[in-house]
Amino acid sequence: MLTTLARGLLVVVVGWAALVVLAAVFQRQLIYLPDRRAPDPPPDVEEVALPTDDGLELTAWYLRPDGEEPPVTTVLVAPGNAGNRGLRLPLARGLTARGHAVLLLDYRGYGGNPGRPTEDGLAADARAARDALLARDGSDADRLAYLGESLGTGVVAALAADDAPGPPPVAVVLRSPFTELADVGAGAFPFLPVRTLLRDRYPVVDDLAEVEVPVLVVAGERDRVVATPRSLEVADALEAALVTVPGADHNDRVLLDGAVYLDAVDEHLRAALAQRREGT
Repeated sequence: MLTTLARGLLVVVVGWAALVVLAAVFQRQLIYLPDRRAPDPPPDVEEVALPTDDGLELTAWYLRPDGEEPPVTTVLVAPGNAGNRGLRLPLARGLTARGHAVLLLDYRGYGGNPGRPTEDGLAADARAARDALLARDGSDADRLAYLGESLGTGVVAALAADDAPGPPPVAVVLRSPFTELADVGAGAFPFLPVRTLLRDRYPVVDDLAEVEVPVLVVAGERDRVVATPRSLEVADALEAALVTVPGADHNDRVLLDGAVYLDAVDEHLRAALAQRREGT
């Protein structure tokens, strides 16, 4: 007969194995937390249809600045893993107030869009957004910039790597980035074999390592979702400019449309554009 200790160990092992199976099966429900409702577009927003190369049609929002012709840059915003484009309006308006046009991307499965999110799917969604911006009348590929939030840093990193052999974006902004998603998962679930189980990888550093583009990393000083040292590792690995927002946690308003954040983004985009012009 099993001793009490052996029975206890067996219960622990079986419980752990069951947890591993559940994590493997439902991992994407843990990664992607969409608000599936389609938000109502406000008057200053242009709704844009984005046909993807795998047959979906997504809806995104495009905003232009007042009095800037052309905009300083056009910023493709790839959001984090939760909510929908309606939540990013303060970010877009903060950038348009500084002279930039903005496309707020909503991924498949988010904001009334069809489909289910996966790493490959989000990469297709970002390509569709980039292609739609480049196809617009008066578009200028040399003014196109990418901004990714959290999970979206993996999306824009892959997009920048996908741009080859064409020109890279004028600049990339990574807000609360991670080196790769497995690092975040392993920190959140140290008792699970995350690196073995994870299907969606988002290797931010590896994707951007060979892309010659000015990168800005913005990190919250007290980020408890993507631990601040993870973002600092990205900045160090990519030799990126770094702005740390004092006292900020991952979902604090200052990391959406705070002046420190937006002023740093504006300065980075303008400097990158001037650098590109000097190089031509």
